[in-house]
Amino acid sequence: MFHAPIWRLLILLFAIAPLAYYVVAIMAANRFFRRKLPPVPSRPEPPVSLLKPVHGVDFASYENFASFCQQNYGAYEVLFCVNDLDDSAVPVIERLKKEYPQIPIRLFSGAPQIGTNRKVNNLALLTKESRYETLVQTDGDVRVGRDFLKNLIAPLANPNVGVVSCLYRGIAEPNLGAELEAIGAASDFLAGAMVADWKEGVSFALGAAVATTKTWLKKIGGYEGIADYLADDYEIGNRACRAGAVVLLSHEPVWTMYPAQTFSSLWQHQVRWARTLRLVRPWSYVGLIVTQGLPWAVAAALCGPTFTVAAVYLAAYVVLRLTMAWMVGVKSLGDDVLKRRLWLVPLRDAIHFFVWIAGFTSNRVTWNGANYTVRDGKMAPIS
Repeated sequence: MFHAPIWRLLILLFAIAPLAYYVVAIMAANRFFRRKLPPVPSRPEPPVSLLKPVHGVDFASYENFASFCQQNYGAYEVLFCVNDLDDSAVPVIERLKKEYPQIPIRLFSGAPQIGTNRKVNNLALLTKESRYETLVQTDGDVRVGRDFLKNLIAPLANPNVGVVSCLYRGIAEPNLGAELEAIGAASDFLAGAMVADWKEGVSFALGAAVATTKTWLKKIGGYEGIADYLADDYEIGNRACRAGAVVLLSHEPVWTMYPAQTFSSLWQHQVRWARTLRLVRPWSYVGLIVTQGLPWAVAAALCGPTFTVAAVYLAAYVVLRLTMAWMVGVKSLGDDVLKRRLWLVPLRDAIHFFVWIAGFTSNRVTWNGANYTVRDGKMAPIS
């Protein structure tokens, strides 16, 4: 073995890095949900404005929207915003108004265009119309448990905490593309968030659900300051962190929906996310090479001097990767899609390696059917 060319030895050494990362991710997940959160000052539950920019409906929109009207919480309002009143979400929202008359539900449309990110335009309008200091923004495809608000808002009792966001688990339609996307989030992306939380602290927000206050939002320039940015959730967390706020990940996971899709739509969505990550954290994105266990294991197997060495690398990948997926996605987050489809993790990893490469190839993204180019994190439409 020691007489092999140096490049073979380097591959064998570098292929250990993803295996070590899997061990670190297992430890990070175990730490995240076992650690005690810092005590928060006792105070009455503050009233909350729930901000929900929505665009169209999916296979579970009514159940998702309704979950926000069933909170074990005191005073709160739910504010929806659509791009126009012809949106298919409008009848669902009107139904909610009738079925939950005890919850103040308001619907808005036609937000002024302050930037290229239409979601942020809608959030800016909702913030102006909101009644309360404490804000919670959530995506339209998110579903929550009854104690969601109670648990998410609690850390904001500490005035040093500026932003709290949520990890999430998937609900997928019975479709391979949907399941692969859910598996990737639960077994890989969120593992990275837990590792970051442990090793460097949280300087970002995850966009499924984000809690903050109007005071902190004003300190970072409001939604108006990020209206041209593709990764608006990242910007909220990162700007709050740079302004001196403590940014936290909540122990209250939410659910996010994964509708059926073709391989083409799966590819486009994953590449958009990959390019988003590269554009906001370029060196961290490059560093993801050490998390790519499958290609490194295959390369090590091909370079291994003996069949035994090759088998050890491949077996180590399978055992540690599936263990990490189970500990992060199933045991910690309770993701049912990953629990049922754990065996799809290597297929997802194979696809994701090429998605990661595609993330380097262009600054163009496709979002809601429109094409944009991204420079310095800001979107510019392509005609």
